[in-house]
Amino acid sequence: MIRRCMKVAVWGVLAGLFLSTQAWGYDLPALNLGFTSFLDGGPPAGPGFYFQEYVQYYSADKFADDDGRKLPLGDDTEFKGWISLTQVIYQSNTAVLFGGKWGLDVILPLVSLDIDENNLGLKDNGTGFGDLLVGPYIQWDPIMGRNGPLLMHRIELQMIFPTGKYDNDKQLNQGSNFFSFDPYWAGTLFLTPQWTASWRLHYLWNAKNDNPGGGLDDTRAGQAFHANFATAYEILPHRLRVGINGFFLKQTTDFEANGDDVEGQKERVFGIGPGMVYHFSQDDHIFFNAYFETEAKNHPDGYRLNLRWTHHF
Repeated sequence: MIRRCMKVAVWGVLAGLFLSTQAWGYDLPALNLGFTSFLDGGPPAGPGFYFQEYVQYYSADKFADDDGRKLPLGDDTEFKGWISLTQVIYQSNTAVLFGGKWGLDVILPLVSLDIDENNLGLKDNGTGFGDLLVGPYIQWDPIMGRNGPLLMHRIELQMIFPTGKYDNDKQLNQGSNFFSFDPYWAGTLFLTPQWTASWRLHYLWNAKNDNPGGGLDDTRAGQAFHANFATAYEILPHRLRVGINGFFLKQTTDFEANGDDVEGQKERVFGIGPGMVYHFSQDDHIFFNAYFETEAKNHPDGYRLNLRWTHHF
């Protein structure tokens, strides 16, 4: 129940390349790219409080332009990010809509950003807290079949509040400095009792940034579709599932600067890799996911390693 909580604003360099104002503008907020994966359609142990801690390492040495070509940042330039997400979830046992039970999801990121010296003068904002996520949601009970659950799913109205560290003189920030609405539908389909397929489908809307810097009065990041997907097979009964996990991001509307559309900055990336989840008990679970990015446009192209612990009180 989270999203990617790092703002990799490196693609903001494109505004410096294509706008005569030399403004930094290509700044989608931090999104959930690969943090969630297997069995995403429902909580593992029913109603109650959940605590989840995520740690993700991200590294990229290629920064793609609108044609997917490498930007001239320097042959040895590398971007690195460490992202820690602390999440608290409450799942009620009270039905509110067609049998769905309400819940609340709150996430606080802590993000460390680092980029080497580069030809275009990109600067990071060090270490600090990212934007706060708050999401009320409705979770439906599993649809049951003869051999167990067939489908479990949830809808969340996720909101991203601009509380994170932000400096308009820096291009890589923990916070976005604007409000975003990023609702999603997540589900898990049990193809067999051992084989599952999961998804999380988001659509992102962004408000204006009234302090973008670069001589601009305001900017607005474009809307975007992004999704996580995964499939896993249980190889140790009630203990270990292994599989493939991935994500996809595609920006659907143009970035705006002072109310005008700026073409050639729509963002895209696809990532895929192996993963696993180990169930210590019904109340404790460890997830590991690796992602290798490709098909990037206006986006860094690198790899991610993600570790997640889930605990039910």
